[in-house]
Amino acid sequence: MLSLISTLGGLLISGLPRVLDFFQDKADKKHELALAQAQTERELAMAREGFLAQQKIEEIRTDQVAMQTEAQMQNAALAHDEKVMSKADKWVVNYVGTVRPTITYIFVMELVAINLFIAWNIFSMPGIIQNMDDVIKMANVVFSEDEMAMLSGIIGYWMGTRSWGKK
Repeated sequence: MLSLISTLGGLLISGLPRVLDFFQDKADKKHELALAQAQTERELAMAREGFLAQQKIEEIRTDQVAMQTEAQMQNAALAHDEKVMSKADKWVVNYVGTVRPTITYIFVMELVAINLFIAWNIFSMPGIIQNMDDVIKMANVVFSEDEMAMLSGIIGYWMGTRSWGKK
């Protein structure tokens, strides 16, 4: 009887997050609806006054100014780096070009070394692993979520986000 009650209680408690999500979603939708109504009323009032076209033009101008400012800052930084590097020795220029990849290599090698040390430590103690659950627990120690997040951030930076800047 107790196992039946605990199973039923477990099922009910496991559904609790969905119930809470339902109420949160309902409140979020109510808030979004109120915001949309307020924005619509504001746009209608501006349209009555004839300011709708002017507002859109100002938004476009603001976006253009922001893009131009960002591009000017990037160009100025690149020009400054180019000016400094033109006066530097060849080995300094080569070294500056390898700083970020070197730091990445060091970090990845550190992660690999730490993982190998932990794995060697775990498997050198014969009594620590008794079944497959122990292997899974130890794999979670060796490959923790934080470590995987750091590694995926590095890989994402080098493989993904760099190409976005070129577009």
